[in-house]
This record gives sequence, structure tokens and C-alpha cells, in this order.
Amino acid sequence: MPVEAWFYHLRDRTLEQVLPGLVERSLERGWRVVVQAGSEERRDALDAHLWTYADESFLPHGTRKDGDPAVQPVYLTAEADNPNGATVRFLVDRAEPPDLAGYARAVYIFDGNDPDALQDARRRWREAKAAGFEVTYWQQDERGRWIKKA
Repeated sequence: MPVEAWFYHLRDRTLEQVLPGLVERSLERGWRVVVQAGSEERRDALDAHLWTYADESFLPHGTRKDGDPAVQPVYLTAEADNPNGATVRFLVDRAEPPDLAGYARAVYIFDGNDPDALQDARRRWREAKAAGFEVTYWQQDERGRWIKKA
């Protein structure tokens, strides 16, 4: 089965606002997740954010610093590793994707207000299509809902 490559175009919301909900939906489906950030500093900021993003909930997750990555349902990294056996890989902040064979889904989240991020997403789209991935493009509407555009 080919890898699904989903592209999420941020318009009016930030990564911090949308990532928790997207990861929660993956966990609800029983999937293990790796979130790959573009830098260790960004990984650490996301780590702190996922513990505190909502008063009534949090996302169980860890990083290399926490040890025992195999038990983490969500693993945050800035590298190409997949120590928790995730089937879904989120790529944020223009993170360089590893070999995506073996994943069910790769999720690219990019800031549509950043011309460099937009250009990078277009390049990743072309690469995913050339690799035979099933490619889908999502964009937020005015209310923050995801609308499938392609």
C-alpha cells in the first residue's frame, strides 16, 4: 500500500494551535506518531507545549531526553529516527523527511504565510507524487476547519 502524504496549509492558525488536534486524531485511530521538527530547539518548545496546550487534556509523548522511546505513543524528534515504531510521521518547520517507506502516512504542516515554507511544501509535494505516494492537500477555512482541496 502506498504512503499517504497529507499537506496541511496553515493560513490563520499556528502550528501550536493545530498540531495537538491532528495528533490526537491519529492516537484515536490507534496510530503511533513521530513528530519531526526542524531543530532541537523547536522540538523542545513543542515538547513543553504538548503538556500544557489545554487545561483539560495533554498528549502523552516523549523525546530522547525522557528515555524508553519505544513506549511513547508520540515521539518528538529533530532527526530521522523512529524509535516508537510510528506509522504516522508529522514533519513541521520544514524538517527534512527521512525515507518514508514503512509509514502509512506522512503529514507535512507548513505556514502558507512564509514564502520559503510554501516553496518547500511545493517541492515536497512534487517529490511525494514522483515517489508514488497518494497526495492530499488540506487548507484551513475562516473558522479553522480543514477543507480538502486536492
